Amino acid sequence: MPRLLFFSLLYMSSLFLSCYIYMKKNVFFISSAIFLLFLLYAAAELFLPVQTTSRNVEIEIPKGTTFRQAVGILHHEKLLRDTRIILLAARLSGTDRKIRAGFYSLWSGMSPFQILKVLLKGRIIEYEIRVLEGDSLPDIADAFARSGLISAEEFMELARDHDLLEYHGISAPSVEGYIFPDTYIIPKGMDAEDALDTMIYRMREKYSDKFTARARELGMTENQVLTLASIIEKEAVIDSERSVISAVYHNRLKKNMMLQADPTSIYGVKSSREKITLNDLKRKTPYNTYRIKGLPPGPIASPGLKSIVAALYPENVPYLYFVAQDDRSHRFAENEREHAENVRLYRAKKLELKKTPAEGNDAPPS
Repeated sequence: MPRLLFFSLLYMSSLFLSCYIYMKKNVFFISSAIFLLFLLYAAAELFLPVQTTSRNVEIEIPKGTTFRQAVGILHHEKLLRDTRIILLAARLSGTDRKIRAGFYSLWSGMSPFQILKVLLKGRIIEYEIRVLEGDSLPDIADAFARSGLISAEEFMELARDHDLLEYHGISAPSVEGYIFPDTYIIPKGMDAEDALDTMIYRMREKYSDKFTARARELGMTENQVLTLASIIEKEAVIDSERSVISAVYHNRLKKNMMLQADPTSIYGVKSSREKITLNDLKRKTPYNTYRIKGLPPGPIASPGLKSIVAALYPENVPYLYFVAQDDRSHRFAENEREHAENVRLYRAKKLELKKTPAEGNDAPPS
């Protein structure tokens, strides 16, 4: 009997062990199958588009949005299906961080993985606004209008806003001349005033402490320096002449002479691309240096760094006059007699080359 019991227990133990091994193998296979199905499901959620049609979808991620909230926005726009899979994948890959705020241009035919790549790289909609050397406020206003940030009319109103001018310490009628010429990348949705602040800060970065100290030596304010620099910017074409043109105006200011800078005569009246006439020179405006003494109340354009340097460091020359040539260079003179001769030579050359002669209503090129 004990022998029979022993073999019975041995048989039962073998049977139990076989069942255990069999079940363990099944559990492994079942677990593997479940895991594989999960991977297939996750892959489908990540790499298959939610929508079959492809249309442009613009979404906004507000400032301070968490990754979870951004996923919720995408789910609301029907660009994601199972948010749990997305959140899990992001956590496992360490990409569940804050998303850059802004507007994103997406396509409904994109897979969730492609959409998340765009968001994680912060590829928001941005506009390029280029401010060129010599651009005036209407030019910059048009650039803002083209970007869709603000209309040209609203920009001009903002550019003259008293609170804005006071905030930036600008002692001029507008921000004219205080916007540094550069290429600015502006995110969609950015407030126009914030964008304008950025441009003014850029000018202040370029207008160094060295410039401030030099202006003090000359007895000039920042506004006077930028105003003179803006006139130089509109007059000079050849870089080597900027400091010489600056000297002409400095010399005139010292002698209490009118600056008689042609570009000031049409500021706020018509485009600088239009021809300046004698009627323009006679027109009475706060900026026309043919009618006022000294500098205008503010800049007439955005001066570049070279013109600012020229305004602060004029050439040591005695010139009081200059006249433009066809090659856009200038002839300089110390007195009216020399200047009149330079003008005569210029007009004679124009006649000789059979180009449009200076007529009665046209301003002399000076």
